[in-house]
Amino acid sequence: MEQKQYDDPVKSPIVQEIILSNRIAAISMELSKRLEIEPVKALELFYESQTCADLHDKSTGLYLYSDLYVVDEFIQERQNHQ
Repeated sequence: MEQKQYDDPVKSPIVQEIILSNRIAAISMELSKRLEIEPVKALELFYESQTCADLHDKSTGLYLYSDLYVVDEFIQERQNHQ
């Protein structure tokens, strides 16, 4: 499979996926600390959330916010559903 050349390598879909994966790992680790749960459980809960869906959806703009902001959004989402 031939990869399209980009003027800015950061715009490559592969690089974008790596960046998002690293962000989700950092978000999950922070959730693990705040919720006092195992990191794998935090990752599972995050992936099942609307917050995670919004993070993946560029039209929401959530990807522009910090990891700590995303963590707060997730916690607020959980509180609203309890």
